[in-house]
Amino acid sequence: MITKRNFSPRKVWQYIHRPMAFVLLWSCAVWLTFRLTGWQGLALNFTPVGVLGSALAIFVAFRNNSAYGRWWEARTLWGGIVNSSRVLARLIITFADSHAHQPNYDAARSQQFKQEMVYKCIAWVHALRLHLRGQSSWEELASLLPSEELTVLTATQNKPTYLQLLLGQRIYQAMADGTLGGFDSFQMEGQLLALANYQGGCERIKNTPLPRQYDFFTRVFVYAFASLLPFGLLGFFLTESLAPLAWLIIPISFVVAGVFVIMERTGAANEDPFEMQVTDVPLSALCNTIERDLREMLGEQKLPSKHTPVDGYLF
Repeated sequence: MITKRNFSPRKVWQYIHRPMAFVLLWSCAVWLTFRLTGWQGLALNFTPVGVLGSALAIFVAFRNNSAYGRWWEARTLWGGIVNSSRVLARLIITFADSHAHQPNYDAARSQQFKQEMVYKCIAWVHALRLHLRGQSSWEELASLLPSEELTVLTATQNKPTYLQLLLGQRIYQAMADGTLGGFDSFQMEGQLLALANYQGGCERIKNTPLPRQYDFFTRVFVYAFASLLPFGLLGFFLTESLAPLAWLIIPISFVVAGVFVIMERTGAANEDPFEMQVTDVPLSALCNTIERDLREMLGEQKLPSKHTPVDGYLF
């Protein structure tokens, strides 16, 4: 996620260099052809070009709104994951401690249950992050899971779902041995359901791209507009007084077409929020927040260092 207010021109150029190189070369070619041949048939009435530009602006705006909607939905889902993870950890800790007055209460068993469950919750959010980003560094979870569970985890297809299964099984083991009691499992299962729904929402965004026709035709129309723009501008400079300034079609085409190119590239960058790019939802930072909060709820003093933006980017 980009946190700084001003962008580096070099970074912006990395996103737009190909279409902008086309705009620059094409406008130079149009001007040179006119300069060498003097053929006025190259000039077009600017009205059709202006109409195309207006239609393109509407089309690009619709695509950008759709792309931003996907990005914001992804951020909203992860906001829900943060909240439900905190609630689940609170329920785990308070329910386990609430049975201290029972005759079969075992303090060591209760403490082990709390730590094991909270660590599995932390492992789940990290596993979902890796799952969505298509990464395979599952050794990151070694400090949160027993070695035998980690071994089975690495062999499963959907790692977050497997961890949810372990959480559910552990809840009912605790119900059986007296660590939990009454209706404790109902409320905890409710939070597991919420996390499963958030995971499904994230997977839907990840696995269902914005309809490709929006991406394809937006790019086609941007190139069509950029191709016609120098001819329309040339028609404006054909008067006797402005003819010596016909070379201005090059910078004007570059600037005007550049606006549409940047708008189109902005939508393309936002439509996939889980691809480990600078424009993505900051999953690493969100997982770090959850881990710090849940470890603190366990009473741990040594917490992971807080993720902060680096050069204006938060991952």
